[in-house]
Amino acid sequence: MVEQKDPKDWTRVATLDQCLPGNLFGVQVGSLKIVLANVDGTIYALEDQCSHQDLPLSDGYLEDDQVECIYHGARFNICTGTATSLPAIKPVATFNVDIRGGDIYVQSVE
Repeated sequence: MVEQKDPKDWTRVATLDQCLPGNLFGVQVGSLKIVLANVDGTIYALEDQCSHQDLPLSDGYLEDDQVECIYHGARFNICTGTATSLPAIKPVATFNVDIRGGDIYVQSVE
């Protein structure tokens, strides 16, 4: 039996057409900025703030399973949020994602 997800816990943030494979797309849930990453059709969600400095990861690049901050070259694993390259040493938060039809939902965090 599949557990039903409470719709109150999820926020629609974008459509699949807005976050194409190989791309990043910045969204906002309340006051929290989130970057969506589409890796071969799978959507991931991370905090849209480099842990090295307060700069948006959504301005950066997606390469395989890594997002690179355009400003100082820090890299993060999109699945875990783990910092994988200096100057960042702290991870960024990750969020659960659900696809419903063509819509992308992120689990509420606030």
